[in-house]
Amino acid sequence: MHDTYVIISTRMAMSKELDIKVLENGEAVLLDDVCNIIDDVRNKVAIYVNSEICLTKWHVGKRIKEDVLYNQRAEYGKQIVKNLAMKLTAKFGKGWSDRSLLHCIRCAYTFTEEEIVYAVRMQFSWTHIRSLMFIEDTLARQFYMEMCRIEHWDTRTLDAKIDSRLYERTAISRKPEEVIKQELAQLKDTNILQPDIVFRSSYFLDMLGLPDNFSEKDLESSIISQMQEFICEIGSDFAFLGRQKRITVDAVDYYIDLLFFHRSLHRLVAIELKLGKFIPEYEGQMRLYLRYLDKNERKAGEESPIGLILCGEGNTEHIEYLMLDDNSAIKVAQYYTKLPDRKVLAEKLQRAIAIAKNHIIENNKNIIE
Repeated sequence: MHDTYVIISTRMAMSKELDIKVLENGEAVLLDDVCNIIDDVRNKVAIYVNSEICLTKWHVGKRIKEDVLYNQRAEYGKQIVKNLAMKLTAKFGKGWSDRSLLHCIRCAYTFTEEEIVYAVRMQFSWTHIRSLMFIEDTLARQFYMEMCRIEHWDTRTLDAKIDSRLYERTAISRKPEEVIKQELAQLKDTNILQPDIVFRSSYFLDMLGLPDNFSEKDLESSIISQMQEFICEIGSDFAFLGRQKRITVDAVDYYIDLLFFHRSLHRLVAIELKLGKFIPEYEGQMRLYLRYLDKNERKAGEESPIGLILCGEGNTEHIEYLMLDDNSAIKVAQYYTKLPDRKVLAEKLQRAIAIAKNHIIENNKNIIE
């Protein structure tokens, strides 16, 4: 009788514990569901508020621009903005200073209504738009807008890319204006990245913290230890596969310094690290690597592999003659272990762009003749 009582009591206790667990699990599910509902609404409200802020500022800027231009009051423009800012601040509080109004006006001058609606639809913040509207070159601005959209850059990343002259460092900037427009339009419509947008003429590897004198092994080891920062510089779609990838040809072993896979390009990317200037022998070495990868490592659905030779010193003219940066599977770029002077870099990039565009013009003339 006593044993029966113990069994019944135990079963009742176990049943009670089970009921408590079921109740707790049910409450947990309920809590998760309610939290998801609230978070979803908050996100929608945040997106809506951001959209309205951006559109409001554009319309305010457009209205002020019309008043100053159409009434031929340009000479009084600054005073008009200053007076208007004082009255708006008194009525609506902070956020409508004369500087803020000048940003609104610049936004209206920079973007058409269609462009600002597109930016809002892509969930760009006002800070994004403010950074973009200070880019004078229309094509460069379109490039940054599309890359920002595709790679989901926050405002800090966008500012860093603009400051490092990412557009001028890509191969697309060296093409004729009409070609650039077509390729950016294609990127906007298809979201498909092309190698000329992915690969650059130079890379900033200052995050590696290398000394003044270092070896190729030091460079490689530093990249491995700072892989996240390295990928941030070369592009977010790169996936690291390995270092010193061994391949064997005619019983001879060769080693690829770094091997990546680019998700958008659907290609293996072999990277070779060199200390000095580019020399023609590097091209032959990379071609061997790419043909091996194409035959032995390329998987179904992938495009042919592509190679990037990173050199410590630049010799643009040498590379230009070999046409390695002209629709080639081999790309050559210079890396900087210390940030270069911005003015010197800008001049160098503009000179390289001019050389490339002149090269295209001469080629077209030869074809026509």
